[in-house]
Amino acid sequence: MTDNELLARCHTVFPGHRARRPAEMFAAMAGWCEEHGIEHDVYGSGELIERFQDKIAKLLGFEAAVFCVSGTMTQVTALRLACQDRGRPLVALHPTSHIFVHERSNYQLLGHFSALAVGDRNLPWTADDLRSVPDRLGAVGLEIPMREIGGQLSTWNELEAIKAHCHERGAHLHMDGARLWEAQAGYGKSAAEIAAGFDSVYVSLYKGVGGLGGAMLAGSREFVARASEWMKRQGGNVIHRSPYVVAAAMQFDERLAAMPAYFERTRFFYDALAAHPGIRVNPAAPQANMLHLHLLVSRERALAIRNRLAEEHGIWLFNRAATGVLPDTSYVEIYVGDNMLAMSYQQIRNALALLSQALAQ
Repeated sequence: MTDNELLARCHTVFPGHRARRPAEMFAAMAGWCEEHGIEHDVYGSGELIERFQDKIAKLLGFEAAVFCVSGTMTQVTALRLACQDRGRPLVALHPTSHIFVHERSNYQLLGHFSALAVGDRNLPWTADDLRSVPDRLGAVGLEIPMREIGGQLSTWNELEAIKAHCHERGAHLHMDGARLWEAQAGYGKSAAEIAAGFDSVYVSLYKGVGGLGGAMLAGSREFVARASEWMKRQGGNVIHRSPYVVAAAMQFDERLAAMPAYFERTRFFYDALAAHPGIRVNPAAPQANMLHLHLLVSRERALAIRNRLAEEHGIWLFNRAATGVLPDTSYVEIYVGDNMLAMSYQQIRNALALLSQALAQ
């Protein structure tokens, strides 16, 4: 039985939002389009996409925003243009940056820019991390929050210091805001307050939002127009963006409104984990609606436990597992969304008890 087949049989699912089958998703999109009189855009020109781009720009406090088919294309394009503007090809990135970890060396193989890993891979950035770089940087890319270390955030004071440092050094400050909406609750600040001082921001239309895919890049009107042109040159000029925009727009406000509730449920989940000392949690306290659970079993054993609990109890605890630094250890990611919000506190406690018992065997 495949993982997807096993997951489909479970009545209790911990991570993320409830997955809608294509027919259900497309029916919801069709109904929303009928209700709002939606027409297709043509190569990015149309009322729906233009209104949604303006909405994202205003939420982030920028002049403009533009749709892109993927965050991978969005980010390297923004950073390449920033480096070209300053005549400095070097970008500072955290060692766990999505560009390093998940983008198959695109920045290097496609000749976009040169990248420098800065800071401790297990800790969020401080301004001192950037001050330690003697080179003249063209750009700095900062992920908020940092997914690969459990959704951690630089402290607010450090974030402000990073902004000031980049401004003083004339470096373009770009935000990987794939999960920026989630960081609002952790910081207790609006997206615009967090984004203030950045020169450009990328946000995802599917991760926390639950859309089909796609991204937005926000910045000055001139910068966004240039980025839009370059994304077209790279093959991003699809004739209709409307499926991606509809899938995001129809649930965007509801998802953002639920972020504080997701964060509060994450806090409960974190507190419930204290009863199971065999499960270590990163970070030390929730900073977004995401946690990494470190387990004292191998990756293969963790997946076997997940599958057994799914088969015997109808509980799906996590999606992927990764190998830990120490032998016979692993870690898993829990993104707290609609699924866990719909569960009772006792359901969460009971499922954690089953996991803890299985890990101890």
